[in-house]
Amino acid sequence: MKSIIFDVDTGIDDALAMAYALHSPELEILGFTTCFGNVPVEDATRNTLAVLEKLNRHIPVFSGAGQTLNRGEKKEYPKHVHGEDGLGNTLEGAPTLQASQGHAVDFIIEQVKSRPDEITIIAVGPLTNIALAIKKDPEIMSLVKEVIIMGGAVKVQGNVNPYAEANIICDPDAADLVLSSGLPVTLVGLDVTMQTCLPKSKLDEWRATGKESAQFLAEMTDYYMKAYDSSHPGLGGCALHDPLAVGVAINSDLVRTESMNIKVVTEGEETGRTIGQPDSESGIRVCTEVDAARFVKHFLERVIRS
Repeated sequence: MKSIIFDVDTGIDDALAMAYALHSPELEILGFTTCFGNVPVEDATRNTLAVLEKLNRHIPVFSGAGQTLNRGEKKEYPKHVHGEDGLGNTLEGAPTLQASQGHAVDFIIEQVKSRPDEITIIAVGPLTNIALAIKKDPEIMSLVKEVIIMGGAVKVQGNVNPYAEANIICDPDAADLVLSSGLPVTLVGLDVTMQTCLPKSKLDEWRATGKESAQFLAEMTDYYMKAYDSSHPGLGGCALHDPLAVGVAINSDLVRTESMNIKVVTEGEETGRTIGQPDSESGIRVCTEVDAARFVKHFLERVIRS
C-alpha cells in the first residue's frame, strides 16, 4: 500500500480523482492538501470536504496556498469549466466536515520527515504547496519517495494557450522550482491525459445505481462535459486528467515514460510551457504513452464503489 498526500485544487476532475483514489485499496490517503487553481483556496478546501462528505469518508484536509509563489493572487477562475462553486453548481450548502488545523505546507513537511522514503505526493493543481514546502525545508527533497504531477504539455499543445497547460501556467515559478529541484517526479501531462475519455453515456449508468454519491459525481461531470462539448466538439465526453495521475500511482504500467529534464518557461509569450530534453540520468519521468482503454475501465470499476 502506498502512503499518499493528495494535493488538490478541487474542481470537477479533482473530485473524480478523489473518488477513484479513495476507492482504491492500493492507496492509503494520509491527507488532502488544498491550493488555489480551479477555484480560490477557500473553495478548494470546502469542495474537498464536500466530496469527502458525499463519499462518507473522513480524511484530514489542510488548507494551503491562496496565491502564487511570486505573482500574487490569481485573477480569474475557469467558472465556465467547473461552475460557480467549482463542482458544476451541485453544492446545496456548506459541508459539515471541518478542515484540520494547521497549514498544508507544514503537514507535507511533517509527514515526509516522519516517514522518510515512504510518501508519494499526488499533485493535481498548481505546484505552489510543494514549492513552498521545498523552500521552507529543503531536506524533504531527499526524503520524498515520488511526486506524481498532473501537469504540463511536453510534446503536445497546451489547453490554456498553444504553449501552456492549466496547472503549470497557474504558477509557473512554483512549477519551475519543483521540476528543477531534483525530486523524483512522474509528469502526467496532456501528452497522455488527452488520450483518455470518459464517455457521456456512463453518466446515466452512474445515475441508475441510485447511490447519492454517484448522482453527485454524475451531475458535476455532466457540467464538465458541456464545457468539453464547446472546446472539443465531437469528443462525446471528457478527458480524465487528474484521475490518470491517480491511475499511475496505483499502477505505473498504465503508461510509458521517458526520462527528461524539464524547463518551465517563466517569462514572455510562452510562459508556462514545459520544455523537455531527453536525459537518461534525470529523475523526471514524462508520460508519453497510455493504455487508455485499460485505464478508463479500471477507473470506472472503482469510481462509484459504495
